Amino acid sequence: MSREGRALRATGETRVEAAWAVDGTGRTDISTGVAFFDHMLAQVARHGRFDVSVSATGDLAIDAHHTVEDVGIALGRALREALGDGAGIRRYASAYAPLDEALVLAVVDVSGRPFLHYAVPVPRQRLGAYDTDLTEEFFRALAMHAGITLHVMLSHGRNAHHIVEAAFKAFALALDRATELDPRITDVPSTKGTLA
Repeated sequence: MSREGRALRATGETRVEAAWAVDGTGRTDISTGVAFFDHMLAQVARHGRFDVSVSATGDLAIDAHHTVEDVGIALGRALREALGDGAGIRRYASAYAPLDEALVLAVVDVSGRPFLHYAVPVPRQRLGAYDTDLTEEFFRALAMHAGITLHVMLSHGRNAHHIVEAAFKAFALALDRATELDPRITDVPSTKGTLA
């Protein structure tokens, strides 16, 4: 069974092509025009052991908001397609990720019910050209379009770069565990019989 998904999102503001292979090795081919964001997406692939490709062009002359949000939408759709009906997955997982003084917890339920709780205050508004508020926008777009419940919470930290990167890494670790196939599970992990 090949757990791979693709998505294209084209609007008057952006064009995003995305692909997500759940059972990967951490390979990436990522170009969004936002260098820090590319680095964060690479963290998701590497630490989640996903193969991820993203090619995005957008109205970066205005700012990065539309690009980051639409990448989240496209990746969410690709992930949803890759997981299919969710048969055999663990479904639930949580993971802490530290980065020096920063510690972030991510909790994932591949439920078919999209929801985001994001409690990650960042002490700086910008990291290079990247607006740190866009991290929440990315996770919201991805969760809504992947159909997952996602909680991301800062335990402690001071350095803005460390906090944001720990959030992406914690998400990667939790999603890897939640989407892992469990040989004890042969059907959809829900008493409803569906994750839709």
